[in-house]
Amino acid sequence: MQRVKVAVVEDHTLFAESLVLALGLEGYDVRRVSLGEPGRDISTLLPSILRSTPRVVLLDLDLGRHGNGARLVEPLTRSGTSVLVVTGNTDRARWGEVLAHGAKNVLPKSAPLNDIAANIRKVSQGLPVIDGEERADLLRFWQAGQAAVRDARAKLERLTRRESEVLGHFLEGRQVKEIAQLSVVSEATVRTQVKSILSKLEVSSQIAAVGLARRAHWAPPQA
Repeated sequence: MQRVKVAVVEDHTLFAESLVLALGLEGYDVRRVSLGEPGRDISTLLPSILRSTPRVVLLDLDLGRHGNGARLVEPLTRSGTSVLVVTGNTDRARWGEVLAHGAKNVLPKSAPLNDIAANIRKVSQGLPVIDGEERADLLRFWQAGQAAVRDARAKLERLTRRESEVLGHFLEGRQVKEIAQLSVVSEATVRTQVKSILSKLEVSSQIAAVGLARRAHWAPPQA
């Protein structure tokens, strides 16, 4: 029988090479995909992955300086490739996100090799690899996270341009005194703006305001 082709997309060399060696001994036709130079758009990895026509791709969510591996799930799935995410990330909302975009299952990097191999075998045979209830729970985590992001973005849209600039300074780690000096205004003026920001974002501290902005992947207006 033809061996199942498996591609490993992973930025940690030791873990990737261990997978390649172990799965090779299990009888799989497995290779690691080179990630290329850091900083390249992660979508440029797609041709490299598909070149060997893998049946299954083992994909890490966080590819370090190479970017967010989750962005590859949907295009790989559309190509007819089965994606199994193997990750050290424990954010269940992100697990739900990749399942929503077509991944067959998400496994922690601490999972035994036998579990990973069993998932590959079942996926290659067209069998389900995740319990329906568990999948539904993970999707709910993702949907709740999406709702929280939408809520945060709606609050951020309440800010005036000047308030957005002040929040942008906080994202850069600046304090009220420094912001006042850079903006050529009094500290009292900045504190008034901060009070308005906290009220509109419905948070009680500058740290909470920064956290909300980061969760929403918000960027301040350009000068």
